[in-house]
Amino acid sequence: MKYKKKIALITGITGQTGSYLAEFLLKKNYIVHGIIRRTSLINTHRINNIFSNQNLKLHYGDLSDPLNLDNLIRTINPTEIYNLAAQSHVAVSFKLPEYTTNINALGCLRILEIIKKFNNKIKFYQASTSELYGLTITRMQNEKTVFYPQSPYAISKLYAYWITKHYRESYKIFACNGILFNHESSRRGETFVTRKITIGLAKIILGIEKRIELGNLDSLRDWGHAKDYAEMQWLMLQKKIPSDYVISTGKQYSVRKFVEMCLKYMNINISWKGKGLNEIGVIEDFDKNKNYKLKKGQIIVKINKKYFRPSEVRNLLGDSSKAKKELKWKNKYSIKEIISEMIDHDIHILKNKLINEY
Repeated sequence: MKYKKKIALITGITGQTGSYLAEFLLKKNYIVHGIIRRTSLINTHRINNIFSNQNLKLHYGDLSDPLNLDNLIRTINPTEIYNLAAQSHVAVSFKLPEYTTNINALGCLRILEIIKKFNNKIKFYQASTSELYGLTITRMQNEKTVFYPQSPYAISKLYAYWITKHYRESYKIFACNGILFNHESSRRGETFVTRKITIGLAKIILGIEKRIELGNLDSLRDWGHAKDYAEMQWLMLQKKIPSDYVISTGKQYSVRKFVEMCLKYMNINISWKGKGLNEIGVIEDFDKNKNYKLKKGQIIVKINKKYFRPSEVRNLLGDSSKAKKELKWKNKYSIKEIISEMIDHDIHILKNKLINEY
């Protein structure tokens, strides 16, 4: 009997987590299909390293187009679908609430409805988010913690969470929610706060920019590596019984601490002066052997009120006990390893850019 390869369909394959998941599944000998949006710009840089793999197939599509989704799923007939596509920027969702809802909420519904009508044996993974917890009163959040979303993004994802759960219970579809806490890497989008910090600091030491501007420095987050979380998504669909899982590191740091840890890795000492919107980060000392384009007393961090959300989520810290027990999963990357990867990558990219410009 000839062995039949598993077939995966990934929406959002060109995103940070989608690219890591595609790499992981290809190593597992899957045939991987990915949906990408048609734009005038080439946006496949995160999957350039696997672009020539014969088991990778790319298709144009969009979660807002149900006819195209239906045609793709029926043609591909995947074993597993990983829905990672989204309007994923929280701040943008306040400006584009209808678009965010159309993609994040109704996009998920469209896929589930196709599975129900076409082939209810297809396993489905929905990328959920810790933003569901929002204005939480608990120190740590797990699968039983009450949701209190604080943005159009989080609310749209809450609909996707519940509709996934509904289709699992009502139509017996193998459907899982992965409630992922913040996950980072050198592939993180440059508008997200961690990458904004690492690429901003890299530009400062190279003399490209003088400072970075940030919002709420005291927001507390649980940061893991996207590569760890991609593996978890696959593990969830390998279980006999579908369920929902919180995926996190169980360790928490403020945005302020993340800045300080980045600077420590770069051998730069900083002090904070002022309060509130007038707070600044000032260089106290730095490694003179590094040839940084810096000055003692230089202001490298400023606060800008435009980066504050209309409603802030201040405390996110995940409890992944269930995933550790049932999936035998645990994160491999520490926050220090994530920071070193991101900073080294950004410095390398910027140095090469400067060389090419001259």
